[in-house]
Amino acid sequence: MSTEENNESSSSGRGERGEGLKPAFRFLAIFVGLYLGLNILYGLWISSYDLAVDPATTIVTRQSSAILNLFGENTNTKTKESSPSISIFNPSGVVINVFEGCNGINVMIVFVSFLFAFGGHWKKVTWFLLLGLVIIYVANLLRVITLYYVAEYWETYFYYVHKYLLTAILYMLVFALWWLWIEKVNHVSLRKVMINR
Repeated sequence: MSTEENNESSSSGRGERGEGLKPAFRFLAIFVGLYLGLNILYGLWISSYDLAVDPATTIVTRQSSAILNLFGENTNTKTKESSPSISIFNPSGVVINVFEGCNGINVMIVFVSFLFAFGGHWKKVTWFLLLGLVIIYVANLLRVITLYYVAEYWETYFYYVHKYLLTAILYMLVFALWWLWIEKVNHVSLRKVMINR
């Protein structure tokens, strides 16, 4: 084979690799763009409440309290003065303070950004988006409820459960939803994609 043929083969290989990377760059650009854009909008929305608690956090906290009461806990909620948080308390006093980071919206933004970056038929995207958001919302309610029980009955472990365990479980749920979206809904084999690379 001549040097000229070798150069043509090398150029062709680089071209094919470049073409193969385009979808990955497109996915990354859309994901990062949406993630940053939605977080900026969310940050501006949260900032507009200054030291008052935002409606999303209020709704999550009140619903968590209502569910706790169904299971025999005598709880209520109260917004804190000069603090963007809302407390869940019982006759013994305040058990937990819920801040905006516990309303689940940040996790939803990660999920939504991935879904739109990966793409798909709009009907599939619509129903899976709604399903995923509902699942994340319910999981976050369970997270707040679990934190109440840990704070009330196993306070020693509260920091670790709040900071690490439940955060990890919530994001593992998002990863599971991503996997379902790719493998089961869109029928794209992640294993084959990794092998081809």
